[in-house]
Amino acid sequence: MSTFPNIIPALDLIDGSVVRLHQGDYDQKRNYGNDPLTRLQSYEKQGAKLLHLVDLTGAKDPNARQIALIKTLISGVNVPVQIGGGIRTQADVTALLDAGAARVVIGSTAIKQPEMVKQWFEHYGPEALVLALDVRIDSQGNKYVAIHGWQEDSKQKLEQVIDNYLPFGLKHVLCTDISKDGTLSGSNVELYQEITQKYPQIEFQASGGIGQLDDVKALQNSGVAGVIVGRALLEGKFTVQEAISCWQKG
Repeated sequence: MSTFPNIIPALDLIDGSVVRLHQGDYDQKRNYGNDPLTRLQSYEKQGAKLLHLVDLTGAKDPNARQIALIKTLISGVNVPVQIGGGIRTQADVTALLDAGAARVVIGSTAIKQPEMVKQWFEHYGPEALVLALDVRIDSQGNKYVAIHGWQEDSKQKLEQVIDNYLPFGLKHVLCTDISKDGTLSGSNVELYQEITQKYPQIEFQASGGIGQLDDVKALQNSGVAGVIVGRALLEGKFTVQEAISCWQKG
């Protein structure tokens, strides 16, 4: 295991407020207040070594990207921040890196325009980019990547996408089992065991379903480099500190 930060607290932002969407649906959102900086500073104080932000306003409308807010948030903490949310152009990537993001998280565009995204890997280097691959697993166990906030399935399997980017140095993959996201019902441990064994050179971030400390513990031997935790922290199921010490106890 690398020195990768194991617990990665996440905030989703709409118009400056912290929210959670249920299964990616903008019409089913919960609001957790408009103090994202206070939350991020608290997460850092509790020991988080990497923070994850999703700009949902920017995901819906790239012209409305919350760059000023993002700059404020990043400059208000001393740990790296990775950011995603509707990254469609090289200008989007540059804007976020210029705003201070350590890494930019790329989702649907990596599936729809792979040739363009491969150029980004060559331009920015693989350390600056995270591929966010959301999978829907069918009854045969095929892992199909979903795109556009999960509204549609691409015809590509997770492994095909990873294999496609490996020659370009792919290093960071944030993988979500859609059926688990926002449910607090536990993570798909088998999925992560399988893909981390197949691709030991990649640092996988597990995302979706973390509802209690046992869910964090369950991922310890799964091979993932980090675990994204969002809603459970917002709802006070446990603290960042508790999650980190639970992970370290191993």
